[in-house]
Amino acid sequence: MRASPALHVNTLKLYIFEGFEGRHFSATLPSEAATRVKPCHRHRHTRGSPMTQTTAFEFVKPPAGRSIAKPRTRGLTMMIDQGMGARHQIDLLEAAGDYVDLAKFKTGTSALYPADILRRKVAQYVEHGVKPFIGGQFHEYILATLGTAGLPAFYAEARRNGFTTIEISDNVVPLSPTERRARIAAAVDAGLEVFGEVGGKDRQTTAAELIDQAGECFAAGASLVLVEAAELMTAGKPNAALIEELSRGLDMARVIIELPGPWIADVRTCDIEDLKKLLVRTFGPDVNIANVTPDTVIDLEATRRGLGVAGPHGYKAPA
Repeated sequence: MRASPALHVNTLKLYIFEGFEGRHFSATLPSEAATRVKPCHRHRHTRGSPMTQTTAFEFVKPPAGRSIAKPRTRGLTMMIDQGMGARHQIDLLEAAGDYVDLAKFKTGTSALYPADILRRKVAQYVEHGVKPFIGGQFHEYILATLGTAGLPAFYAEARRNGFTTIEISDNVVPLSPTERRARIAAAVDAGLEVFGEVGGKDRQTTAAELIDQAGECFAAGASLVLVEAAELMTAGKPNAALIEELSRGLDMARVIIELPGPWIADVRTCDIEDLKKLLVRTFGPDVNIANVTPDTVIDLEATRRGLGVAGPHGYKAPA
């Protein structure tokens, strides 16, 4: 069946977006595939621009403390990408991309995608004003299996696939303070932005140690620091005292608090929700929150704006 002119244009746009300008195109594509994967250009964000979509119930305004324009510098939402397909990704970004600032390709999953799919996903995030980055445990894997000699190739491959940012952590492969600074500085020297991560998944670190680790990351050139979620939970419950200590010792505008998940012992869905509410109530709607699952991006934004189960900000029920 011969494709319509509109379908041909959409097909051509798709492949140019993926970076395959030299590829020969067929004029025939299944109609479902063509309509589902075409890029939605009305969502393109430019530096300093406000969100581009008009929402339903437009008379409901965000609270004064919620940053709206992207790129945001506060109130960041980091979504964790555990392997969603490129079409699923587009569906999500069309519905919720205005509420996502960063997307982490979890652990070493970047190595498992077909190269063209990985590059397409990276490009689609960028197209929607979302900064994609490689999870820190991939860097740990390279360091453990290939040593520092393997890192230049890792940096180069990250950039070749469209990444401008990586995370450096020591969840499994420990880093001394000197090593942490050296690894961050080396990645920065290679032209990458670095997000540091502090804390570990299988050990409890004091607030003072976490603050010191964050300071090392910033001193070496990291732009943001993520706090490992496992450090913030005690017997499955949010450790409010530790979070308060961290807030007194760190610039929270440069710190992202990770949400826990079922990979942490004794953590239930309700515990994750409790931490979300605690963070928003403690720091306000512009707290930086990481490890948000794709299906809860809009729900988190509702909590930030007082539209969720935590209720309106500052509201007290009549006695």
